[in-house]
Amino acid sequence: MPSHAQLRELLDPVSTVLLTVECQQGVVGPESALPELAREARSSGALRNVARLVAGAHTSGVQVVHAVAERRPDGRGANRNARLFRAAERLPVQQLSGSTAVRVAPPIEVAEEDLVVRRLHGLSPIHGTEVDALLRNLGCRTLIVTGVSANVAIPNAVFDAVNLGYTAVVPADAVAGVPADYTPAMIRHTLALVATVSTTDEVLGCLARPRGRG
Repeated sequence: MPSHAQLRELLDPVSTVLLTVECQQGVVGPESALPELAREARSSGALRNVARLVAGAHTSGVQVVHAVAERRPDGRGANRNARLFRAAERLPVQQLSGSTAVRVAPPIEVAEEDLVVRRLHGLSPIHGTEVDALLRNLGCRTLIVTGVSANVAIPNAVFDAVNLGYTAVVPADAVAGVPADYTPAMIRHTLALVATVSTTDEVLGCLARPRGRG
């Protein structure tokens, strides 16, 4: 874990953006297409911690970006080149554009100034989406990555962020995956090699210095 001073230096509110990954009702909500993942996100406290981080970002002037995965009813443009995509097509809850399933899930509150980026393809919330261009226009240098899942989208986001030149910060208790013991192992043995791993409380402590974005 970094020292408070090191983390505080990374988390300058002017150049920091908080990214929530697939924290949508059809993934982590009560009517999830992936009930095991939804239960883990809630029972572990990860979803609650994402909501705390979003609230803290709103207070401190840190930009929030919500990355949402969805598909058209006709599936046009969606990937079919992996077992995961083909399995998703058969799930009883579909992440259809405009549906309740693709709304950001409570207790996360979306503010007017938040950006919501929706993608119709792929595994990454960054690669092939608007996120990188938005981050650069916002003057982002540090990206806080939160959400689900530790199995696929979170490591994709962290690797993409690092490859694009951003410093990634991962609050380990604001990330969830299945099974429960996979997430800490993946963070320790993989993400810790390329990202700064911290906790929700540590990040909130560093963000608690209100400054407006220029």
